[in-house]
Amino acid sequence: MGRAFYSRRTEVVARELLGKTLVRRLGGEALGGRIVETEAYFGSGDPASRAHRGLKRYNRAMFGEPGRLFIYNVHRYWMLNIVAHRDGVGAVLVRALEPTLGVEAMRRNRPTGRLRDLTRGPGRLSQALAVDKSLDGVDVTRGESPVVVLDSPPMGPVARSPRVGVTRDLPEPYRFYVEGNPWVSG
Repeated sequence: MGRAFYSRRTEVVARELLGKTLVRRLGGEALGGRIVETEAYFGSGDPASRAHRGLKRYNRAMFGEPGRLFIYNVHRYWMLNIVAHRDGVGAVLVRALEPTLGVEAMRRNRPTGRLRDLTRGPGRLSQALAVDKSLDGVDVTRGESPVVVLDSPPMGPVARSPRVGVTRDLPEPYRFYVEGNPWVSG
C-alpha cells in the first residue's frame, strides 16, 4: 500500500487499516496477520498522544512522513504505530492482529498456550512480531521493508469505542475494531 493511503486523516486510516495484512519479515520468515484493532492518536490537542507535548527525540517519527513506523515503549513493551496524517501530526496504534502467517515463529517469540493470546493487545503483538526500537522510522510503503501492510478485503462490521487505558481522552471515540473478532483485545 502506497504513501497516499497513510496521507489522510488519522482516524480514517485507523478505521481502514482493519482487515489489512501486517507482515513482519524476520530471519527469512514472514510473521503477521489481519489487523483487527487500531487506535488513532493526534498532535498537541490530544492529551493521550505521545505528541501532546510537542516534538521530542523519542517521538520524532510521529511528526514525520506518513507510512513510517513510530515505535515507543510503555511498561517494557514496544508499541507499533504507523504514522498517518494529512497535515500535522498523527499515528495509528496497531492494537491486535488475527494471526495468519508464521504462527509457530510468533509462538517462539511469545510463548503462550492459547493462540487467542498470541497477538491480542499491543504488547503481546509486539512480542510475537519481535518489534523493538530498531524499527522506528521504517517505511512500510516499500516492498523490501522488514514491516509492510498489504491490502486485503474488509472483515466484518467495524465498531468504535474510547481508546483503551487512556485516562484523559478526547470526546470522540478513536478506537476501531472488527466487531466480534476473538483477537480484539478488550
